[in-house]
Order: sequence, then C-alpha cells, then structure tokens
Amino acid sequence: MTEKMQQNQIFNPEGNDLVEARTIIKGGTTGLFNLNATKYPWAKSLYQVMIGNFWVPEKVSGLKDDARMFHTDLTEEEQRAYKGILSFLIFLDSTQTVNLPHFSDYVTSPEVNLILSIQTYQEAIHSQSYATILESVVDSKERDEIYYFWRTDKVLLDRNKYIGQIYQDFLDDPSDAKFFRGVVANFLLESIYFYNGFAFFDTLTDHMKMLATGRMISYIRRDELTHITIFANLIREIRREFPNIYDEEVVKQMMDVAVKQEIEWSKHILGDRIPGINGRTTEEYTHWLANQRLGMLNIAPLYPEAV
Repeated sequence: MTEKMQQNQIFNPEGNDLVEARTIIKGGTTGLFNLNATKYPWAKSLYQVMIGNFWVPEKVSGLKDDARMFHTDLTEEEQRAYKGILSFLIFLDSTQTVNLPHFSDYVTSPEVNLILSIQTYQEAIHSQSYATILESVVDSKERDEIYYFWRTDKVLLDRNKYIGQIYQDFLDDPSDAKFFRGVVANFLLESIYFYNGFAFFDTLTDHMKMLATGRMISYIRRDELTHITIFANLIREIRREFPNIYDEEVVKQMMDVAVKQEIEWSKHILGDRIPGINGRTTEEYTHWLANQRLGMLNIAPLYPEAV
C-alpha cells in the first residue's frame, strides 16, 4: 500500500517558505505566495511565456467563411473527422479545466501553483474556443452530436474513460502512486493526445480549407506546448526529489498505451480518407512524437525505428 499524498493547507503558520526547504510536493509552506523567492526557475520563465500567450476566441476572424466551407468545400469524410476530432478535444480540455486544481492542491511550490492556475484558465479558454467554433460553423442540431459523439462511438468512449479513470482514481484515493500516474497522464494528454487532431486541422489549412479554425487551433497548440513543459518539469523534479515515487516503467507503459490509443483513434476517425493523411504516416508520426516526448524526460526511445 503506497503512502497518502499530503494536501496543501490553506494557511500553515508553522510552515517554512525558505527556498532551501521547498519541494515540488510534500512540502510545508505557509500557504503564502512568496514569488520573490522561487526555487524552480523553469516555472518563473514559463509564467512569462504563458502570460504573453494571452488570446480570446472571439477575436479570431473568419469563422463565417469556415461555416460556408464546411458545407460546400469539405468532403463527407472531412466533415466527420472535423466533428469527431473536435469532440475529443472538447473532452480533453473540459477534463483538464476540472482536474488541474485537484493536482495543484498537492503541489507545494507556489511558483508552480501559479502556472497551474494559468493553465487551468487557458484550458477554459480552449473550451470556449470550441463553443465559438461550433456556434459559428455547424448547425445547432449538430452541436450536441459533437459534444456527445462518445455516446455512439466506442473508440472515443474507451479513450475518454481511460484518461478520466486515472484522474478519478487519484481523487478517490490520493496516494503517491496514483498521483504519479495522474501527473504522467497529464503529460501524455498534453503531449500525445492532441497532436494527430492538430495535424488534421493543419492538413485542412494546407489545402486552404477552414482557415479560421486552423488559426484557433494554432493558438491552442501554442498554449499546449507550455503545458507539456510544465508536466515534463514536474516529472523531472519528482524524479530528482522523490525517487521512491518516480517510476520509469509506469511512464513507458502509459506512453505505450497512449500511443496505441492515439493510433487506433486516428485511424478510426481519419483512416485513409483524408487527402494528405493515411494510416502509415499517422503511425510513423505518433511513434516519432512519443520518442521526442520521452526525450524530454531523459528516457530512451520506445520506438527505435522512428528515431
């Protein structure tokens, strides 16, 4: 049985805010956000980048053109992929918006709590961006179909349940091992689960289709790059400060599951029906991307053929 995680106190008069006493988790600060004294310079740098990335979906122009293109320029297969991928993205960002504060409750570095709060806000902006796209591009009767695509699509339902259950397991039993699995799941969500979907929108814009949606997705991807960096750093700090909690085999096993799920979903929703995308390139890209993400954690490639 693993040890229970230690949740932050709102105010701890006996706490110690000295940098040398600070740890990424299981620390004992006062609860004060003393941001003039920081231990993790990567968090301070990310704060500046994330604040500089501010945007709102209402300012992205051209969605009326996308609405016309959706009905006149997209093939039936492209329309299905557009709706299915948006459904998955909506689920992922909805889950992150709700879940991130629960994990932040166990992070005992105020500078890291700060950027997790910004990430939560950005995930909410992403959710609003999908709502803006749907309001502008698709008919009202199609919106619920997109939000609840997983009700009729088993592949998507299985993906959603996998990631959602990892988060729920930690909420139900906040142990060290389940916290670590949750942190790894956050990293995989931000670094693997979005990217074939992003590639689909890139392919559309390469063919001069759905350009406003493509711009919106590019802003979302810019945010996600900082989110990947947050969780890569969290994992590295846990490895350094709490080697008894860090488990490289868990990282590799979860990465392999994420890659297999991403390939299965991408082949299911995209297949070989979208110009510029096919099952072979999807698999090669996902394996290459997984190796790159593992490299951020100083872990050897899982897929040496894709190096």
